[in-house]
Amino acid sequence: MGQKTNPIGNRLGIIRGWESNWYGGNDYGNKLAEDDKIRKYVHARLAKASVSRVIIERTLRLVTVTITTARPGIIIGKGGQEVDKLKEELKKITGKEVQINIFEIKRPELDAFLVATSIARQIESRISYRRAIKMAIAAAIRMNAEGIKVQISGRLNGAEMARSESYKEGRIPLSTFRADIDYALVESHTTYGRLGVKVWIMKGEVFGKRELSPLVGLSKKQQGGGKPERGAGKPKPRRRK
Repeated sequence: MGQKTNPIGNRLGIIRGWESNWYGGNDYGNKLAEDDKIRKYVHARLAKASVSRVIIERTLRLVTVTITTARPGIIIGKGGQEVDKLKEELKKITGKEVQINIFEIKRPELDAFLVATSIARQIESRISYRRAIKMAIAAAIRMNAEGIKVQISGRLNGAEMARSESYKEGRIPLSTFRADIDYALVESHTTYGRLGVKVWIMKGEVFGKRELSPLVGLSKKQQGGGKPERGAGKPKPRRRK
């Protein structure tokens, strides 16, 4: 079963959270279409900012858009000018107040979407697909990934017949729900046609209960949890009688 389903969708509600958090009611379809419009716009507008995920939360009058990126400086701009511009643009799309949060991805080598995008762009620049994939695998293993698998499909090197090739290192236990596996599919547009690049990255295993946040792989501080108070969680010293 785990081999045939999307690894992120398969873990929703277990160790992964949803990327759209709101109650739809009768207006569910419109909100879903608006979410898709926001995501497409942010990815197109911030194409050079290495944006991985866009998480959308809604209240009655406020839309909170959380952007996870490897290059937050590009989004923020000088003195926060770019963020203010983006906020105004998203306000026109939604017609509501918009709040933007930006989270930095400290290790982009372990983010499946950024790895797949990097491979796809290198292939478009006429770099050998084998070289691009092997470099991505080596970088992920260097950053302590437990396993990585890359699959590429299409007219590889301009061959007449489309085919698929897979490259794997480490372990990817897709049927184990506690395994924290990141997955992404990105298309590369070449002169011979489209190539599909799929990436699975195994980051480790989650034991015990986990807060269902879509910002998986980020520290508590990055997720807005901050540091615990001094002395919090430490057992009190016992007095001897």
